[in-house]
Amino acid sequence: MIAVTRLVDRLRPAAIAFYRSFWFSTADTMRRWALAAIVVNVGITVTGAAVRLTGSGLGCPTWPKCTSDSFVPARVDTHAPVNMAIEFSNRLLTFLVLAVAAGCLLAAIRLGRSGQGRPVLIRLAALQPIGVVVQALWGGVVVHSVLNPVTVSVHFLLSMGMVAAAFTLYARSGEGDAPSQRLVHRDIRTLGFFLTAAVFVLLMVGVVVTGTGPHSGDQAASRFGFDIESVVRLHTDVVWIVVGMTFALLFSLHVTDSPGRARRGALVLLGVELLQGVIGYVQYFLAVPAFLVGLHVLGAALVWVATLRVVFLMRSRGPRPASPSPERVEPSAATV
Repeated sequence: MIAVTRLVDRLRPAAIAFYRSFWFSTADTMRRWALAAIVVNVGITVTGAAVRLTGSGLGCPTWPKCTSDSFVPARVDTHAPVNMAIEFSNRLLTFLVLAVAAGCLLAAIRLGRSGQGRPVLIRLAALQPIGVVVQALWGGVVVHSVLNPVTVSVHFLLSMGMVAAAFTLYARSGEGDAPSQRLVHRDIRTLGFFLTAAVFVLLMVGVVVTGTGPHSGDQAASRFGFDIESVVRLHTDVVWIVVGMTFALLFSLHVTDSPGRARRGALVLLGVELLQGVIGYVQYFLAVPAFLVGLHVLGAALVWVATLRVVFLMRSRGPRPASPSPERVEPSAATV
């Protein structure tokens, strides 16, 4: 009993801090919730790839139930218990993503209690729970289509949309609401927009390669009917276009003496792209082992995040509203 009491005493400060992070949110805690949304959305994208790479895509052959008569894994002759456990575990992670999404929305709404209310943050935060619901429903489409590569591809791209929405929330919660002001030459910022579009095209071509390759998620799953060598070459061509545009962006930022944060952001993006390229070439020459494919999926998400970061670093909306003073927060806290 004493041990339990000590454990409760140790956990109480963390629990209080967690509660206050969304119910008595500040600009700092709002940003932390947005960062958490980025992490969990990238994370569930990678675990979703792991489901496919382990052949567990139909481990739960029905939706929303796992089997025809059970919401949790039950013994069936057509699927191994380990595959069912992997698929069901990924489904459970959806609730973690939903919890973080709800935290984002609550933090954005409660931010207004001290006069810091920002409707733009509420709208952006609302995209998180909405996106989780859409993704969950689309997951049902993926299962009922027997892992059709089109539905699987859309599932991944929706995740990238969720990541983009979460990163936008993260960026906007760290700045003000003044009109957007360029920090770099107009043409350089335009290049950043074209680079973002090129990276999204790269993601689209990447899912075509995945839908043509060997890791279907289940023996019953269909594949795209493209020639794998042709789509890999196309993917490689787009990769080199993206890398070239990134180098051009980095060079332009350097020669125009643009803000250091933008230059460092472009350098980080180039580094992530080159590392991702190394993983891609290695997995190709090693006949696409599952582990490296999963690492490549993580790399794709990180390239996307790094690209979005560069775009936001090339403009400013002024400083974010000042956090309320302790005197202003205390009366609200006392009502807990």
